[in-house]
Amino acid sequence: MTDVRILGTGAYVPERVVSNDEVAAAAGVDDAWITAKTGIRERRWAAGDQATSDLAAAAGRAALRSAGLTAEDLSVIVVATSTPDRPQPPTAAYVQQRLGATGAAAFDVNAVCSGTVFALSAAEGVLGRTGGHALVIGADVYSRILNRADRRTVILFGDGAGAVVLGASGGQGPRVRHVALHSFGDLSGLIEVPAGGSRMPVDETVLDEGLQYFTMDGRGVRDFVGDHLPRLVKGFLHDCGVTPDDIAHFVPHQANGVMLDSVFAGLDLPRATMHRTLTHYGNTGAASLPITLDSAARAGAFTPGDLILMAGFGGGMAAGFALVEW
Repeated sequence: MTDVRILGTGAYVPERVVSNDEVAAAAGVDDAWITAKTGIRERRWAAGDQATSDLAAAAGRAALRSAGLTAEDLSVIVVATSTPDRPQPPTAAYVQQRLGATGAAAFDVNAVCSGTVFALSAAEGVLGRTGGHALVIGADVYSRILNRADRRTVILFGDGAGAVVLGASGGQGPRVRHVALHSFGDLSGLIEVPAGGSRMPVDETVLDEGLQYFTMDGRGVRDFVGDHLPRLVKGFLHDCGVTPDDIAHFVPHQANGVMLDSVFAGLDLPRATMHRTLTHYGNTGAASLPITLDSAARAGAFTPGDLILMAGFGGGMAAGFALVEW
C-alpha cells in the first residue's frame, strides 16, 4: 500500500450561530430538551449566498496553508457531500475552480456521514497510481434540506466543511495506516431525502408533502450503530494488527452527543480520548470527522506516534474507519 501521509488539516464553519432557542420554537421543544437529548447547544448555518462549494473551498484553503502547499500542487480533489451545490456538475468542480487547482482531477463521493472516510480511501487509491498530493474535503449544508418543524432532525444538524491534504511521497507527517469501508443497502430507508432524484422528481405534490426534506428514523439509526459499530471496530482493529489498548484517540462522526457516549462506552477503548465538536457545531454530516480532526490537531491534542481511530457512520447505511498514526 502507498505510504500516504496527512500533510495538513483545515476547517470552516459559517459565521451565523444558531442557538437551541432558535430551532426549538418551530420544532415544539425547548433548549433544555435539545441539550438533554443531543448534547448540542448551538450550530452554524450557511448564509443565503453560501453553497456547499463555498464552505468546502474555504476549508480546502485552510488545509493547504497548514500543509505549506498551493492549489497548483494538487493532483486530485475529492469532495464528500450529500448536499451538493447542484445535481450536476460535481461540487468538486466548483471547488477546483475556486481554488485555482487547474491541474487537479475533481470528483464527488456521497456516502452521507461516512463520506470523508470513503473519500479518503478513494484519494489514497488515486495517489497510489499518480503520486502527488490530494485534497479531501467533507462538506455539507444541511440547513437547506431540513424541515424546520421536524424535531427529529432540525435540532441536530449544522453546516460546515473540513479538509485534509494527503501526500504520497512518504517521509514525515501522520500516516494513514489502514482504511475499511462497509455498506448496508438493505437499511437505506433509515436516512434519506425521498424526492429530488430520478426516482421521484420534485413537483407540486412532492412540495405539498414535504418529500424534498431530509428524513431519519432515529430509533433505527441508534439500533444500527449499537448493533454494528462495536463489532466492526473490533474487526477493524484486529485487521490492523492493533489492540483497543493501543488507541490513544477516538475521532467519531458527530452524530449526537448522547449516542456518542453510548457508542464510546461499548467500544472498550480504555486509553482513548474521544474528541467532540458537536456541542457548538452540531452534526455537520460528512464535515464532522475532518472538522473534529482539525480541531484536535490545532489544539495540540495529538503527539507523534499516537494512534487515532476515525469512525464515520450514517446514511446508506454505511460505516468507514481509518487508523492514523500521528
